[in-house]
Order: sequence, then C-alpha cells, then structure tokens
Amino acid sequence: MNPEHPVYIISKGRHESMFTSRSLARMKVPHYIAIEPQDEERYEEALDIFDIRQYVTLLIAPFSNHGDGPGRARNWCWDHSISIGADSHWVLDDNINDFYRYNNNIRIRVESGVFFKVMEDFVDRYNNVYIAGPQYRFFIAPDQKYPPYVANTRIYSCLLIRNDCKHRWRGRYNEDTDICLRVLKDGDCTIQFNAFLQGKAATQTVKGGNSEEFYHKEVGLDSDGIAIRKEDLKVDSSERYNTDGTLAKSQILVDMHPDVARLVWRYGRWHHWVDYSPFKKNALQRKEGLNIPSGVNNYGMKLVKLAQIP
Repeated sequence: MNPEHPVYIISKGRHESMFTSRSLARMKVPHYIAIEPQDEERYEEALDIFDIRQYVTLLIAPFSNHGDGPGRARNWCWDHSISIGADSHWVLDDNINDFYRYNNNIRIRVESGVFFKVMEDFVDRYNNVYIAGPQYRFFIAPDQKYPPYVANTRIYSCLLIRNDCKHRWRGRYNEDTDICLRVLKDGDCTIQFNAFLQGKAATQTVKGGNSEEFYHKEVGLDSDGIAIRKEDLKVDSSERYNTDGTLAKSQILVDMHPDVARLVWRYGRWHHWVDYSPFKKNALQRKEGLNIPSGVNNYGMKLVKLAQIP
C-alpha cells in the first residue's frame, strides 16, 4: 500500500548517501528526487549503484547554486505536483535513514508505503489541516507514553502539504517552522504524528546539502543582518561541525516571528525556541458526513522479523 499523493525528496550534493531515497526504495515507494543540473550525472550513477532506479524519477531543477536554501526547490516541486493533478504532496529531506511505527512502546521500522497512507487518510478527515508529518524518532523514547498525534505544532523534514495552502516556502533558513507558523496564525491546523516516526540524521552530520552550503561556513550575522562566513574570520574550514553554524538560521526565524520565537543555546549549538501555546485553541474541523468505522484499523500491518522481509 503506497501513498496517494506524490512524494518528493529535495537533494543537493548527496549522491553518495541518498538515505531517504534508499529507505523509500526498500519500502517500494515510488518517488521523485529534485536535484540541480550540475548533480545530474552523479545522481544517475547513484541510482544504479544503490539499485533504486526502479522507484526513482529524477527531476532536474531549472536553477542551481542560488544560495537561497531548499525553499525554492520545494516550491518548484509544489508546482510540479499541481501540474500532475495532485491536491496534496509529500516533501522530504534527503537525510532520513528509516521510517517507524511507534506501537506498544516499541519503535518498529516500517517496510511499506502504508506509513504514508495512514497519515494521509487521517488528515483527510479534516477541512483545515494544511500541513502534517511524522515526529523525529529521537524525540520518542521507547519506554514512555505519548499521544498518537499532537495538533498545532511545527512539522519538520517530512511534510504532507495541501496544495491549496495559501502560504509558500520562503526564506533561506527554517522554512519549515516559518510556513507552519503562518498556517497556525491563520487559525488553521497542523498535525504531528507520534505514532509514525522518521529516523532523521542530525543537522550538519551528513555531507552535502545545507551543511556544505552554509551551516559549516556561516558563524552568525553582522550588524546588517548579513551572514558572516568562516573564511572571513579565518576559521579552520576543515572543522567537521560548526557549533555556530545554526546561529544565523535561528536568528532569522526570531526576526520573522518575534511574537512567539526566541534564540536559545542548547545541546552545544544555537537553536530557536517557539511558543506554540497561542495556537492550541485552533480547532480541528471534521468534514461533514464523515463516517469513521469503530475498532482498530492496522492497514494490514503486522510485526515480522527481519529474516522474513523479502
């Protein structure tokens, strides 16, 4: 069982890893990978190296090395999904290792596109859910209890977006938090699923993407709000992890949403902190005439041992 809506991965300079695409291919989920022209040859080779060509369609963007972050590519994929008649689409980062179902306090790796289909069907019950997606695996401990979903918070890295959402991706950093906040400020809703998880790699730990383009190069903002680059300060560019690389990213979000966001230092690097409490009053609007069957629907999912997986 595969997702109803098209699935897009935004990727740049990560032909050597292709974590998300390899996971989707293992799950037999057809998907698009949006890349820039200079990467086409290497990604074509990678499809055969990883034996995933059967499930992948490469989309070559009409732009490259613009330095604006992934938002431009995400909007381009949004337009592509509309052009093929879709009313929603999935857009994923390219550094997601696996996908999981959280059930009976166990994080179980999912081997089917049913992972996406369940979330699609749930979101389709409501008129005003414009963005949804799974929680990060590392935020869900296997010995704790969590609600199956949380409404009206941020959705990161793996997003289901309704194509009639009036807000589009903007800005160079933290576009996912920004677009969610704009939806919530309209009084509409987002849904973050705890019952379904994504095994996202930590920021700046995978070669390529934004890590190479600006996280490893930028250490903050000058008095005019312009990013300060490491080479300008003669910092050793061989450092694997730039602890100040997320400062500009976090500060820009604070500048865009000063009413709910502030800058904090946590886990050895800069983060933004957002107060989502003002949006808890945003109510989910169930569609009229909706008939939800009683009982549990597991969509055919069952727990199997790895040796049983073909």
